[in-house]
Amino acid sequence: MTEYLNETVFTWGGVPLKFGAGAVDEIGHDLGQLGADRVLVVTDPGIAEAGIAQRVADAATAAGLTVGIYDRVHVEPTDTSFAEAVEFAGQSEWDGFIGVGGGSSIDTAKAINLLTTYPGELHDYLNKPIGEGKAPPGPLKPLVAVPTTAGTGAESTPVCVLDMLSLKVKTGISHPRLRPSLAVVDPLLTLGLPPEVTAASGMDVLCHALESYTAKPYDAFPRHTPETRVAYCGSNPISDLWAEKAMSLLGGAFRRAVLTGGDLAARTDMMMAATFAGMGFGNAGVHIPHACGYPIAGMVRDYVPSGYPDAPLVPHGQSVSLTAPAAFRFTFPTDPARHQRAARLLAPDTTPHDDPREQLPSVLAALMRDIGIPSGLGEVGYGKSDIDGLVDGAMKQQRLLAVAPRPVGADDLAAIFLDSFENW
Repeated sequence: MTEYLNETVFTWGGVPLKFGAGAVDEIGHDLGQLGADRVLVVTDPGIAEAGIAQRVADAATAAGLTVGIYDRVHVEPTDTSFAEAVEFAGQSEWDGFIGVGGGSSIDTAKAINLLTTYPGELHDYLNKPIGEGKAPPGPLKPLVAVPTTAGTGAESTPVCVLDMLSLKVKTGISHPRLRPSLAVVDPLLTLGLPPEVTAASGMDVLCHALESYTAKPYDAFPRHTPETRVAYCGSNPISDLWAEKAMSLLGGAFRRAVLTGGDLAARTDMMMAATFAGMGFGNAGVHIPHACGYPIAGMVRDYVPSGYPDAPLVPHGQSVSLTAPAAFRFTFPTDPARHQRAARLLAPDTTPHDDPREQLPSVLAALMRDIGIPSGLGEVGYGKSDIDGLVDGAMKQQRLLAVAPRPVGADDLAAIFLDSFENW
């Protein structure tokens, strides 16, 4: 048998999907098919107040299921909020879970599922070098994800993300067993989202698609064994298809969804883009913008965004977008044609920039400006004196930086952060 030094195999995993207006009302039937009788709805106070969580619970109850609700999910969850949610869930026996909300609720539901099925320390499962990176020892219970934002794609990914408060950095858990059993995606649930949330969530979708599309190719990684092959395996032909379709949908719908709000067609395309981008990056991975976004969110001091709880916060979608123009300038030499194609998919009617290297960054900056994303790190409260701390936090994200299409060192990250204080 021929021995190969580089990888010759890629894996692609997906979540069964139910998509469309009114899909959420069928959730009781879906849970019954998965064998769940006692289910816990996991959501945040805003979704609970809007009545969406109760609507999901009522649909499950009508099908004969016993339903509880945990409605104290922290927006941008932390190690502390995960612990509180797990403690609550552990007071009763559940044989299934429903995550209702944005990525915060769905990721919290994933953590509850893991840590109540296999009780242990959160640290054991966190990605290295922050945690031990251990795999779940066996299958998890059924988990149905019901996204209410076109954002994280958490309904189709094998990861959950959190802030480590003591370290002031984001990290996560990554393993195929964390993927939900079913994604129920209903565009009607997003019609009431504030424009600021729509904009930030959508930038997360966009970065998912772009980062997975420009990731290091799977066959450029060292050869893996079946035991060592990771969930984020690099760009591959199947993930590329999902990323391209997500970018095409975003190019037509993103501005409309933010600026008009009630455009159901635009909201539908955004939800589809979020799910498709999740199917891409949930296998290929993400890289520099997400690695930089984690310390940007984790080190926040006094920036309070509109449309979110009245507390210091850089929403995840904002945090990953702020360094995206600079990051894609950095990665451009690895595959100029791919970067230019991404720019055309996102802005098919825009005259390309004279400098090919600037085509994608200029498309991103124009979109971000139009939908109200902060202009750069300076607008969310950072100064040049923060660069060392931001670099240190990003360097901790080696699982993500390993997916970048070229090596990324501390000096490279410092230059990217410096280039991101003002994007226009």
